[in-house]
Amino acid sequence: MSDFLRLAEDIAREAGDMLLAKRPMMSKEIETKSSPTDVVTALDTASEELIRERILAARPGDRILGEEGGEGPGESDVRWIVDPIDGTVNFLYGLPEWAVSIAVEVGGRVVAGVVNVPARGEVYTAALGEGAWLGGERLHCNTGVPLPQALVATGFGYSVARRAVQGQVVAAVLTRVRDIRRGGSCAIDMCSLAAGRVDAYYERGINPWDYAAAGLVATESGARLGGLHGRPVSPEFAICAAPGLFEELHDLLVTLDPERDA
Repeated sequence: MSDFLRLAEDIAREAGDMLLAKRPMMSKEIETKSSPTDVVTALDTASEELIRERILAARPGDRILGEEGGEGPGESDVRWIVDPIDGTVNFLYGLPEWAVSIAVEVGGRVVAGVVNVPARGEVYTAALGEGAWLGGERLHCNTGVPLPQALVATGFGYSVARRAVQGQVVAAVLTRVRDIRRGGSCAIDMCSLAAGRVDAYYERGINPWDYAAAGLVATESGARLGGLHGRPVSPEFAICAAPGLFEELHDLLVTLDPERDA
């Protein structure tokens, strides 16, 4: 796992340095994905291409799942899960909350993860059973926080219908917790939870490349990560918090039917 982690960190740092050096301000090279609020730049693709090239140069038989390029073929049981820029809108606007995320999955289980937040100079790392780290500091999520005192991070989807429901859900949650934070990057939200900067996180509509690496960082910090009704984390729903708070937030969210889109 140390070899996987070292390679993932080296590549995530290289991609982050490239993006920092070339990041435009509201680039003209914008194409629309699913709606005007979901944009991708040429650098998004360039970052993923760099990451794929570096992985395959070191491990040519592995599979790679990337947000932009989908999943490529491979011969081993190792799969790399890549988000070349998590928080693209933040990236475009010059906000610091964007990250390069790389996870390594062996036999269907994530064993190593790196989330590089270049604009903040922060690199989060985790290896299965070996803890979560920010630089040389081991991370531990906040524990013993009751729901009314919890600072909760969340995010919103791109479709109007889904956002309408998410607005209703967050309005109800807001009256039951300390406050809400919306940073714009799932990966950074989960890493912030691991670092004790927020107490909990939930969201509908995140994908494996959003949460694979950061989810390991969070769980290695002591947090629980899952979906509703005992299901695993998935694009349908994600909740992350320390045990105890996880269950309290889960039970509140269940009453709000947050998996609907209308």
